[in-house]
Amino acid sequence: MNQRIGVLVMAYGTPGSTEDIEAYYTHIRHGRPPEPTQLADLTARYDALGGTSPLAARTEAQRAAIADALDATDPGRFVVALGQKHTSPFIEDGVATLAEYDVDRIIGVVLAPHYSRASVGEYHARAAETAGERDIEYVGIDDWYALDAHVSFHASALRVVLDEMPQRTKVVFSAHSLPERVLVDDPYADQLFAGAELIATRAGLARWAGWGIAWQSAGRTPEPWRGPDLLTVIGDLADTGRAEGIVVVPHGFTSDHLEVLYDIDIEASRHAARRGLELRRPSVVNADPAVMGALAAQIRALAS
Repeated sequence: MNQRIGVLVMAYGTPGSTEDIEAYYTHIRHGRPPEPTQLADLTARYDALGGTSPLAARTEAQRAAIADALDATDPGRFVVALGQKHTSPFIEDGVATLAEYDVDRIIGVVLAPHYSRASVGEYHARAAETAGERDIEYVGIDDWYALDAHVSFHASALRVVLDEMPQRTKVVFSAHSLPERVLVDDPYADQLFAGAELIATRAGLARWAGWGIAWQSAGRTPEPWRGPDLLTVIGDLADTGRAEGIVVVPHGFTSDHLEVLYDIDIEASRHAARRGLELRRPSVVNADPAVMGALAAQIRALAS
């Protein structure tokens, strides 16, 4: 039998319980504990979701779906492990798990469709360094936003919601903001626009008139982050009276988690309601079989 190929599925991570939030937040802050007010604010956001985010379960479902899709066509050829940026199992743990299977090659995929050196690039760098220490070849998938299955999923989900909205409805594609300093000569913003355009075209939206771009969930630091912020866009739409409704498509995210379930479904929805706008959100990918199958096919192509 040929030697097995390792697959490292990477994700951001989330605290497993309320007691884990402070350690998680400290890790995000590179070892600096959060201020009491910062910790209280994040804890309140998780409390609004029932105490924890469903991200851990969603991520495991995605990993399992990719593994199942690979095994369906190549039984026993691939071994698929999880590695996370901010919670256990960490990226380095995932590489160690794959090394136990005596793999000589690891293919890495991050559960984020668009590439930025400050996000996806960091995942790959950590995985490649750890693999190199074990003399294991590493290759990473940089982006997958243009996969036909990914575009089709979002376009279909968007059409379902649009059909239930007022005629004067604006579609806004959103993604996680990043500091302006890390976006210099970085493909992230261009890929987000290109991905939004692919989805909008597939969904039959008019260019410019029917849709736009917003950023969300900026970090609470004094440096400038990319905008316009989603809440600002909502306010502008209300002030101009150009729309009765807004559909927010979080195409920069792949799972139901804090930035979707709280920042959009609770915070942005409340803001829109106060301004007299109806806000709706289509489904996100989660473990959609077609999208996970397309990711598996991309992994399989790299392995050949």
